[in-house]
Amino acid sequence: MARQSVKQRIIETALDLFQEKGYHGVSVDEIVEIAGTSKGGFYHNFKAKDALLYEIHDVFISYVLKETKVAYEQYETPIDKVCAMLYAFTNVFDLYKRHITVFYDESAYLPAHYKTVIKEKRTEYRKLIERVIEDGKASGHFRKSTSTTITTMAIIGLVNWTYKWYWQNGHLTMEQITLYFNDIILRGIVTEKGYEEALAKKHLLE
Repeated sequence: MARQSVKQRIIETALDLFQEKGYHGVSVDEIVEIAGTSKGGFYHNFKAKDALLYEIHDVFISYVLKETKVAYEQYETPIDKVCAMLYAFTNVFDLYKRHITVFYDESAYLPAHYKTVIKEKRTEYRKLIERVIEDGKASGHFRKSTSTTITTMAIIGLVNWTYKWYWQNGHLTMEQITLYFNDIILRGIVTEKGYEEALAKKHLLE
C-alpha cells in the first residue's frame, strides 16, 4: 500500500472498511488513520465522504464506458461488437468486484447530484448497447422483431447481478461465464445469418 498514491490508499482502505462496517459505520478519521494519511490528505482528494463513495462508482463505470466504446469501434460486425462489449461489461466484475459490491450496497446514501451524474453515465452505456442492437437489425444479424429496449435491459439486468455470485477463485473464469452470457443472449436475438456467424466465430456454446 505504501507505493500507492494517497488517493488510492484512501480508496482501498475505504473499500475494506465499507464492506466490513457499512458506509455509515465508518468515519473519515478511521479511514485516514488506517490509510496512513491525514485529514488534509483526505480533503485534498475528496470534498467529503460521499465524494469518496461516488469515486468508487466512477472508477468502474468509467472503465466500462471506455472499453465498450473501444469494442464498438474496433470490431466490424454486430455479432463481434456485442460479444466484445459484453466482455467489457463482465470483465469489470473481475477487476472491480469490491468497488461494485460496496457501491450497490451503499449507494442509497449518495446525494441527488451524484445520482444524476451516475444516471447520465449509465444512460450513455445503455445507448451504446441499443446502438449495436439496432446495427444488427439493419445488417440482418438480429431479428427485426426483437425489441431493442427490452433486449438492452435484459443484457444489463443479466450481467448486473454477477457481483452477487461471482468468485474470482471459482471453477469458471470470467471468459467462460461471458461465453454462457453470449450464448443466452445471441440465441434469443439472432437471425440465421447471425447464428451462422456466431457459431463459426465460437461465440456460442457447442
